[in-house]
Amino acid sequence: MNILAKTAVVLLAAASASLLPDVSQAQTRFKIEPVVTGLSEPWAVAPLPDGSILITQRSGELILQHLSGRIEVQGVPEVADDGQGGLLDVTIARDFARTGELFLTYAKRQGQGSGTALVSARLSDDGRRLENVTELFAMAPGSSGGRHFGSRVVEAPDGTLFLTIGDRGDRPSAQDRSVHNGSVIRVNRDGSVPRDNPFVGQAGIQPEIWSFGHRNAQGAGLDLAGNLWLSEHGARGGDEVNLVRKAANYGWPEISYGRHYSGGKIGTGTARDGMEQPKLYWDPSIAPSGLLVYSGALFPEWKGDIFVGSLKFDYIARLEGDPLTEVQQIQTDETLRVRDIVEGPDGAIWFISVGNDSVYRIIPAR
Repeated sequence: MNILAKTAVVLLAAASASLLPDVSQAQTRFKIEPVVTGLSEPWAVAPLPDGSILITQRSGELILQHLSGRIEVQGVPEVADDGQGGLLDVTIARDFARTGELFLTYAKRQGQGSGTALVSARLSDDGRRLENVTELFAMAPGSSGGRHFGSRVVEAPDGTLFLTIGDRGDRPSAQDRSVHNGSVIRVNRDGSVPRDNPFVGQAGIQPEIWSFGHRNAQGAGLDLAGNLWLSEHGARGGDEVNLVRKAANYGWPEISYGRHYSGGKIGTGTARDGMEQPKLYWDPSIAPSGLLVYSGALFPEWKGDIFVGSLKFDYIARLEGDPLTEVQQIQTDETLRVRDIVEGPDGAIWFISVGNDSVYRIIPAR
């Protein structure tokens, strides 16, 4: 495997005038480098401080790629390779350089069904196996059907963990807080429930729930102030970007800017008292997956901007402003079905192209 192979210098794809009000902002030059190729349905990527890379493959493999070759890491929990389920997100802990700790999400077999689960583990010093694999959370109850696992995990500034869980194809459950479906949950790094979670001690409500009324959030990231943002799949239209607030209800399936795949109306409209509005929505749907709020380390002009991958239209959206607006589309031969997008330790922007079964990174064109 040739790491950091030949590069292709590209310009940002031209967007329509309605999406790009300030054309001067489209002049950032960058190049896209292929980093890892020949993968099989990659789902998440995590660049490590030493320059190596962890990659999940949905069928259950955790790959460690470094300059001397590729290792399939042993000790990964058994996954339910079921529809959209499998081995999903990987996030390294902030103290990874000291502890070697990481977090994995996956579809866990639960009786006749499956559900989203979260584990912590330590990557061995030689990178060949996971040690001290510990389940921190598993949604209750599991259900049949291979849809809407959500499954992005983010470490908050206070060390707690946010995990997105889809509605598992059971729409009404996203409003039912007696189950975890359609929620963002928050747990401590040892799996315990933080005492300041909003519904702790309330009868009939799962105490891990932080927010609810979500359909299927496959993108999650922190902004520069530590706030959690999500990109969420709608149905036919109505994909959303949401700023997550404690205890908030994001409306699914009572309100939506989309329609059912049959064309039927969803819920009662686009707004209701007590339910949050998205900061941005797409119609038609772009099938968003992966979300990054950029630090500005290598591209200062992009500081604080949000990047979201599109599985449907094969591009990376750049969002900025208040109100939030899609101002650029990065669309190249490399951006086929963008599944994940993250920032590396040096400020490079890494993304997974499922269409190319590859990992790429974006760096400035010198």
